[in-house]
Amino acid sequence: MHINYVAILLATVAQFIVGAIWYTPLFGRLWGKIHGFDKLPKATQKKMMSMMPAMLGIQFVTTILTSFVLYLFIAYQPSWNAYAMAGFLWLGFVVPTQVSAVIFGNTEPKWVITKIAIMAGASILCLEAAAIVLRMML
Repeated sequence: MHINYVAILLATVAQFIVGAIWYTPLFGRLWGKIHGFDKLPKATQKKMMSMMPAMLGIQFVTTILTSFVLYLFIAYQPSWNAYAMAGFLWLGFVVPTQVSAVIFGNTEPKWVITKIAIMAGASILCLEAAAIVLRMML
């Protein structure tokens, strides 16, 4: 089995770029408000921000796993449309997991739908960005 590690890495980077745009300029303030970040003292905010590189490192590793699994599906199921496959994986596995995480994760009821929408929106865009990169490189 030949695995294109460069394609997987580039798909991971593409997902990070989409996520950075989604969670920073588009929904960053709202995301911070949902999590009460805006109510914390500046010193606490600064301390939390200093922990971001480690959290982003962990996220990068998990995103590599996502890109790798999507790569396997796209590379070894060529009869499927790569973008539809990413969409079905999102709908069948990612969305249910995210919904459970939000509703059982101590989210304030007023934010449940908004948080699910933000998370689900980011994940479909990330998966489709990865599918684009992987399809181009296969």
